[in-house]
Amino acid sequence: MVKLIEPKDRTIVYTDFEDEIGAAVDVTLPNIGAGTDKARFLMKVRHFLTQHENHITIQKLRRNEQLTPQDLSELERMFVAESVGSPEDLERVRSEGGLGLFVRSLVGLDREAAKQALAGFVSGRTLSANQIEFIDLIIDYLTDRGVMDPRRLYESPFTDVDDQGVSGVFTPSEVKIIVDTLAQVKAKAAA
Repeated sequence: MVKLIEPKDRTIVYTDFEDEIGAAVDVTLPNIGAGTDKARFLMKVRHFLTQHENHITIQKLRRNEQLTPQDLSELERMFVAESVGSPEDLERVRSEGGLGLFVRSLVGLDREAAKQALAGFVSGRTLSANQIEFIDLIIDYLTDRGVMDPRRLYESPFTDVDDQGVSGVFTPSEVKIIVDTLAQVKAKAAA
């Protein structure tokens, strides 16, 4: 194809300027710490979790089983021993809700464990199509993220089922049971 392009004359442009580089200046960046940043830390943790997905503590988190303080201390020890995170990173995770919730948010819940968590609510009830769809959305969310803030029940995709969120699909007493169930799921990730 290049052979078929007709050549034409182009004017040559000459420039005459000097490129000047000024003296070096040190710049301090506020709020930038030494060490790993949060994205790098998350990448290291995800890699660690895929390598150790069969560890008993991680399996407990995925199956929605109650963690013990020993489970969490073992997980912390492994994080530090394998240089996944520094003690400062772990302290930050503890202050944001705890290591169990942090790891659960990355590995999610097993789909069967999410269904089992809501089985007590579903059993013995005849649910409408919208209610079934709503429960399925909760299960999908728990499977993906492991825990759920009840405020999310009033946001998309839940408001796609009903514009009032959970309150438009269930009665106030049923909403309380769902919120309590989500709190129980969250509590099992903490020792």
